[in-house]
Amino acid sequence: MTVANPEPSPLVLVAGASGYIGGRLIPALENRGVRVRALARKLDALRGRLGAASEAVAGDVLDRPSLDAPLAGVETAYYLVHLMSGAEDFEEQDRRAAANFAEAARAAGVRRIIYLGGLGDDDDPGLSPHLKSRHEVGAILRKSGVETIEFRASAILGPGSLSYDMVKTLTDRLPVMICPKWLSTPSQPIAVEDVVSYLTAALDLPPGPSRIVEIGGSDVVKYRDLIEEYARQKGLKRTLISVPVLTPWLSGLWLAIVTPNKFGVGRHLIEGLKNPTVVRDDSARTLFPQIGPIGVVEAIGRAIARPEGAEKSPAA
Repeated sequence: MTVANPEPSPLVLVAGASGYIGGRLIPALENRGVRVRALARKLDALRGRLGAASEAVAGDVLDRPSLDAPLAGVETAYYLVHLMSGAEDFEEQDRRAAANFAEAARAAGVRRIIYLGGLGDDDDPGLSPHLKSRHEVGAILRKSGVETIEFRASAILGPGSLSYDMVKTLTDRLPVMICPKWLSTPSQPIAVEDVVSYLTAALDLPPGPSRIVEIGGSDVVKYRDLIEEYARQKGLKRTLISVPVLTPWLSGLWLAIVTPNKFGVGRHLIEGLKNPTVVRDDSARTLFPQIGPIGVVEAIGRAIARPEGAEKSPAA
């Protein structure tokens, strides 16, 4: 009796594989038996990140021809690229990169793009350039004609994420904080583990129209609540003094005092913190009933419990 060889699982490409989320998504996909093709500009950035069955490929989203070979034969493509840490014209670079990727995915016959963007109200005239760019990237991917699942998230809590590292660094280093007004903006942070759960579960959605899926943790809080909760769990006594006159630009300079190596990214991120980032459409609960996002207390506790130096990949 001849036993037929099982058909290989569909090929999945992860663009932005060397980033913070990509570095956590790839092992989760590998654990599901997914065939992963990891895309990065420099293959050295993927060294030690991939399992034996996964493949590393070089490609640059700002170089359209370099995407054809990596996308060949791919059924689902994750787009986790964020060019905010680049030049001041990051919006134009994000726009061009998304258009290149969308065009290449359509030409390659990719069936689905899964993209991670940011929460925020499209109708808010004061929406920050950072969040506007995140939304514009999603729109470009959807217009490609390839089915696109656009997840929108608020601050991601996990060791190594920029949002969490800002909280950790500020709280660890400053016993007294002169706090800008944006620390009182409502947000709905989400644990990195839950983000990865949503991204992997999206593989199982039946074919359908492109859609935006808002995701968040179980708590709506202010950014200062994150600082206070981190301080509580670490046993630190911290004083927060609100001074509403600080502008986002000055807040960026304030941030540079404690996180100078991430000043460029941090300044753009802080500009987005003036905007509420709260889930308004709970369709994620219907689409992914198996996922029950945790709250801020548990997410911060998990992040604190990780060994120092365990998260070395770039934040996103």
